[in-house]
This record gives sequence, structure tokens and C-alpha cells, in this order.
Amino acid sequence: METKETTLDKIRNRPRFKMYTHLSKESYAENLKNYLAEHKDEFTGNVNKEVATISVLTKDDNYWKPCLALRTELDEEITVIRGVFGPSSAVWTFFMFLYFLFTIMWMTFFTMYYVENQINSNEYPWALNASFLMLIFIATTYAAARFGQSKAKDEMKKLRRFAEESTLKFEKTI
Repeated sequence: METKETTLDKIRNRPRFKMYTHLSKESYAENLKNYLAEHKDEFTGNVNKEVATISVLTKDDNYWKPCLALRTELDEEITVIRGVFGPSSAVWTFFMFLYFLFTIMWMTFFTMYYVENQINSNEYPWALNASFLMLIFIATTYAAARFGQSKAKDEMKKLRRFAEESTLKFEKTI
């Protein structure tokens, strides 16, 4: 027995999806604009024939506000729609910068401690403590990201519903 994974299942399991449609880029963008107009009290966004960015209207604007980015491409007379759920690119870049910075600093401090022990020096007695502090910063960054994700869970559900209702009805199986 062969099981087939549908686009809907991919949306449930991953923050990315890819689907094919019989619509042209222009008509798909027009359908998205119409759907946004019908639900203007719940969603906001920017739609053109290449890219659409959709977010949920909320009274408070937290740092991990999720959005749905939809990109349309033409692939051999079939329109391909790629969707990505997640925070804004600025927030994602900021968290990746923090992970990178703290990890490099942890490696630097731990290397200083290790080399100091190998050559029996006492120049950097604070290096081990600083490396543990960097691990705490990495864990704090991770906790802040998880906290933001948990606060945005309802908005992610609404964006998923938006993707299902506005996009899946135009899916074409290949």
C-alpha cells in the first residue's frame, strides 16, 4: 500500500510548502487580493503577481509576529506556489546573528581555557566562566525564540487557515 502525502499534510508538518496550480500568476494574485479584501478585518498583506506577504492583524505587535510569504513561479506552463511560514526576515536574521555571535564567543573562550591548561599558564582564569556564560546566553536566546513561537501560535493557526482556504482550492495534482 502506497501512501501519498498531500500539500495539506506538508503545511501541517513543515513551515514550507510547494504546490502546483492551473492558474496564471496574475489570476492567482487577483484571487489572493480578493480573499484579503473579504477578510480585511483579520488579515493584512501585500500582494503582487510574484510575491505575497500576509500577516494577521492583532492589537499588539510582538517581536515574533509570524507572516506567510507566498512566491509564484512559472515552471513549464504550470504555476508553482511556494509558501513559507515564519517570523519576519529581520527577526530571523537577528536571532541567527545572536546564535552565531554567542557560539563563536563560546568557542573562543573555551579554546582560550583549553590552551591555557595545555601550556600550564594562568593568563586567562576567567575564560572557562566566560564560556559558561556564553552557553547561558545561547540558552536564553533559544528560550526567547521558543517563547515568541508560543505567543504566536494562534496567529500561525490563522495563517495556516489562510493558506488552506485561499490557496489549496487551486491545487493541481501532477
